[in-house]
Amino acid sequence: MYRRTLMAAAAAAPFAAQAQAEWPSQPVRMVVPFAAGGPTDVPARLLADEMSRNLPNRIVVENRTGSGVVIGTDMVAKAPKDGLTILYTTVGHAVTRAMFDRLPFDPVADFQPIALVGQVPMIMLVNNDFPARTLPEFLAIIRANPGRYDYASSGNGGAVHLASELFLHLGGGLRMNHIAFRGSAPAYPDILAGRIPMIIEVAAGALGQIQRGALRPLAISTAQRSGLAPNIPTFIEGGVPGYEAYTWHMVMAPAGTPAPVVSAIQAAVSRAVTQLTPRLTEMAMEVVQGSTPASASAFLASEMAKWEPIIRAAGIRAN
Repeated sequence: MYRRTLMAAAAAAPFAAQAQAEWPSQPVRMVVPFAAGGPTDVPARLLADEMSRNLPNRIVVENRTGSGVVIGTDMVAKAPKDGLTILYTTVGHAVTRAMFDRLPFDPVADFQPIALVGQVPMIMLVNNDFPARTLPEFLAIIRANPGRYDYASSGNGGAVHLASELFLHLGGGLRMNHIAFRGSAPAYPDILAGRIPMIIEVAAGALGQIQRGALRPLAISTAQRSGLAPNIPTFIEGGVPGYEAYTWHMVMAPAGTPAPVVSAIQAAVSRAVTQLTPRLTEMAMEVVQGSTPASASAFLASEMAKWEPIIRAAGIRAN
């Protein structure tokens, strides 16, 4: 099933210089637990195509949606531990344990994180007619009017919802009403009309609204100001200490996948990410260079420790 990657100078493939590990000789299936053409699927396909250029076989993307990320994720958890099935997932993986009463898999024990591809920040947007022009002004209005105002999200338990609940929590127990939509696009008519004043949107979508002058940015979710939008202050600058939130992209394999195979996949991902950095940056992703299974595992653990208490405190449950 495997063939040993050649290391001799005669091997012209760029990947060969990096890998002494084994790599499957059959096509590798990259499962994406999100719909085709969406903000997770597009970078996954870019990564799969770039990896395929440097490997002896193809990486084929397969979209498996349903029950949030559960259906596709469970498929990978139960796949053979041979490197022929890998998972391309997001922050949704870190929150399944807190959002579902029962899962057919364990999000930690059943998976081997391989590499963190990158993180996409979030940006708070408000209607242009809303009286707050800065985050401190927004905080003052919400604190003076608990429960009066709404915020929009792209769906229950998604990154936009989580980022908003984190804001309410770290902002000192702010009270706003959650209005969930089936995606961010359906929320914009209500925000533009002023019926809903605020959304904390993924940067890839938020930047377009900002460039058109449609909505006003108040804060970005990075720890320091981001090169994606250097003129937008952070939540921390605006008076929400410790606030940092992203949607992120990670490659995983079933737990128990042989270490040499994991190393080969990690090397292929790392090389592909380096090649794709300009394109991923255009998609508002802050690319992570040189991520390893150890660093990816530590990152996943930190995300679970961060989001699970927020989910439980807000009473967020899967639909």
